[in-house]
Amino acid sequence: MDEFIELFTDLIADSGIPEEYIFRKKSLQLPGFFRPTKEWDLLVVKDNTLIAAIEAKSQVGPSFGNNFNNRTEEAMGSALDLWTAYREEVFLASPQPFLGYFFMLEDCAASNRPVKVREPHFKVFPEFVGASYKKRYEIFCRKLILERHYTSAAFITSDRVRGKSGEYTTPADDLSVQRLAKALVAHVGGFGSLS
Repeated sequence: MDEFIELFTDLIADSGIPEEYIFRKKSLQLPGFFRPTKEWDLLVVKDNTLIAAIEAKSQVGPSFGNNFNNRTEEAMGSALDLWTAYREEVFLASPQPFLGYFFMLEDCAASNRPVKVREPHFKVFPEFVGASYKKRYEIFCRKLILERHYTSAAFITSDRVRGKSGEYTTPADDLSVQRLAKALVAHVGGFGSLS
């Protein structure tokens, strides 16, 4: 994941944001509304203005079920906490920041196998019926954007062998690294030329 954070950092710097305003290894805490602080993987803060925050997560087996629930709840909670703090003007007079979510899943038999759903009381949304964890993460990332919890999201997969050499697959074009990167550059570019 560090290489992708480095890529995003380089793109932000190329957009005209000086390195001193890009935080990736320290000073990553932002105040929340429901908790005192939350640590992000990449922040852009310039002149008391929150420009961008990116969360990068991954999941490698074996317990995809429990981890899927934990990862989805964590991502939704982080977004809710940030946007509520934003509403309460914790970030001073910052315009709406870019909020990005980047997720990598292990591509293996267990993540590609259809998963049964339990419906003892009510029917689940049809897109989840028979969906693998890989498909569930794709649906999840798309819904994060649809519901405006995140500005953009990227979802990639890689197996244990190809992942070591940096190879990955993009299951859905609308959730590509390139799309997230373009949205990020478009957002931060307007701040690069401002003094």
